[in-house]
Amino acid sequence: MQELLEWVRATMPMDLDMPRLIEEKIQSLLEEEKEQIVNAWMDDRFPLDKYWVNRCAEQYYNETFNTKE
Repeated sequence: MQELLEWVRATMPMDLDMPRLIEEKIQSLLEEEKEQIVNAWMDDRFPLDKYWVNRCAEQYYNETFNTKE
């Protein structure tokens, strides 16, 4: 999804409505993707402290998938 977002930003004129709508949808899907990754971590590590697991999952996502500067 991140690659698609970068492609949209690089290839489409952002002054038009359609590219902005596409970008908004991609951002929404990225948030869903992040939530799914965090939930997978939470499900896999159920006996552990949920707060700690959530922080680790978010850190993993940000380091692995978040390429924004």
